[in-house]
Amino acid sequence: MNLLSRSTFDNEPDWRLYNRIAWRILPFLFVLYVVAFLDRVNVGFAKLQMAADIGLSDLAFGFGAGVFFIGYCLCEIPSNMLLQKLGARFWIARIMVVWGLLSISMMFIQTPTAFYVLRFLLGMAEAGFYPGVVLYMTYWFPSCARSQGMAYFNLGIAMAGVLGSPLSGWIMQNFAGDLGLAGWQWLFLLEGLPAVILGFVVFFYLDNGPGQVKWLSPAQNLRVQEQLREERQRNQGQGADHRFRAAFVNKGIWCLIVTNFSLLCGTYGVSFWMPQIVRNLGVQSLFDTGLIAAIPFAVASVCMIVVSKHSDKTRERRWHGTLCVVASACGLIFSGLFHDNAYLSLAGLSLAMAGGLSAFCVLWALPGVLLTGTAAAAGIALIATVGNLGGYASPFMMGWVKDSTGHLEYGLYVLAAITLLGAVSMFAVPQLRGGARLAPGGRALKV
Repeated sequence: MNLLSRSTFDNEPDWRLYNRIAWRILPFLFVLYVVAFLDRVNVGFAKLQMAADIGLSDLAFGFGAGVFFIGYCLCEIPSNMLLQKLGARFWIARIMVVWGLLSISMMFIQTPTAFYVLRFLLGMAEAGFYPGVVLYMTYWFPSCARSQGMAYFNLGIAMAGVLGSPLSGWIMQNFAGDLGLAGWQWLFLLEGLPAVILGFVVFFYLDNGPGQVKWLSPAQNLRVQEQLREERQRNQGQGADHRFRAAFVNKGIWCLIVTNFSLLCGTYGVSFWMPQIVRNLGVQSLFDTGLIAAIPFAVASVCMIVVSKHSDKTRERRWHGTLCVVASACGLIFSGLFHDNAYLSLAGLSLAMAGGLSAFCVLWALPGVLLTGTAAAAGIALIATVGNLGGYASPFMMGWVKDSTGHLEYGLYVLAAITLLGAVSMFAVPQLRGGARLAPGGRALKV
C-alpha cells in the first residue's frame, strides 16, 4: 500500500522514494498526534464528572479549556526557532515528556484556579509540537506531496475522536472509585502516560532530517536533499523570502492566519463541547456518549484523505481549501438548526468536522511554498500562534453563550459566522489568485 498518490510525482523512482519516507515517519507522527490531541481535549469528557467535584461552571470550564491556548501561543514561535536550532528529535521528545507529566498532574486539581493554572502550563509545554511537525514535513517532502503528508498527520485529530472518545467514556465509567480515585482522575492518569513513554521513543526513533539516515541509501539521501534544495531555490527565485522578518509582512501568511484562526474556532469549539452536545441529545451512558461523539471524527478521517490526495493530484489549493471551509460553516449551522434531532444534528457536526479538518490539510501545505528557511519556521509558528487563539476564544464563547442563554446551539451559529470569515480569507490568498496551481517542484503555474 502506498501512502502518497502516484499522480503527485513526475517519475516512479521519486514516488517510491517518498513513499518509503512516508511509511517511515508519517505513521509515527500520526500516533504522536493522537496522543497529543487526546490529552488536549479529554478535559471535555472529564468535565462530565469533574465539574461537580471541583465546582466548575460552564463559563469557568470554557475559560479553563481555552486558557491552554494562551500558554500555547506565547511559546510557539520560540519553540519552532529552537526546534530548527536543536533538531526535531530532541525538541519533540522534550515537548512530549513535559506535556505528558503535566497532563497526568491534572488528576490532582481540586479547585477551578488549579484547573486554570495547569491548563495554562500544559499549553506552554505542548507549544511547538504542531508547528514543529509542519516544519519537519518541509525537511522531508516536496510541496507537491505535503497536503497528503499533513492529511495523515491531521488524521490524528480524527482518530483521537474515533478511538479517544469511547476510550475516555469507558475509563470514566469503569475505573470510577478504584483506589479512591474518581473516573476523571483515572482519565488524566491513563491518557497522560503514553505521552511520557512516547517522548523517550521519539529520541531514539526520529531523525532530524535527510542526509545520513541509515534506512535510506546514500543515493536516496542525496536525492532528497538535492530536490528539496532545488525547490527552496526556485521558491526564493519566485519571491519566497527566507529572512525572519518576511514571515510578519507576507500578505499570504496573514490570510492563512485568519483562515487557521477561524478553523480552530470551529474545530475546538466542537471538540471541547462534543460530549456535552451529545449528552444534550439524551444520551446518558458515558461509553455511549463516547461512541456517538466518535462519529463526526470518523467521517472526517475519510474526507480529509480524499480531499488532500485530490488537491495534491491537481496541485490546486485555493478552491479545495475555500470550499472545505464553507462546508464546515454549513455543517455548524445545520447542526444548530436541528439540535433537537439527534441524527440531523450529528450529520451537521460530521460535515463541520470533515470540512474543517480537510481544509487544514490544504492550508498547511502552503507556508513552505510562500516562505523558505528561517522565514518558513517563523511563518509556520506565526500561523499556529495567532490561529490557536481561536482555541481559546471558541470554548470560552461557547461556555458564555450556554450560561447566558441556556442554548448551546446559539454558540454553533457564532462559530459558523467566524468560519465563513476564514473561507473569505482563504479565497483571498494573493499567491493563489488567477487560478494559480502548484507545479511538481512547488512553483506556481497560471492556468
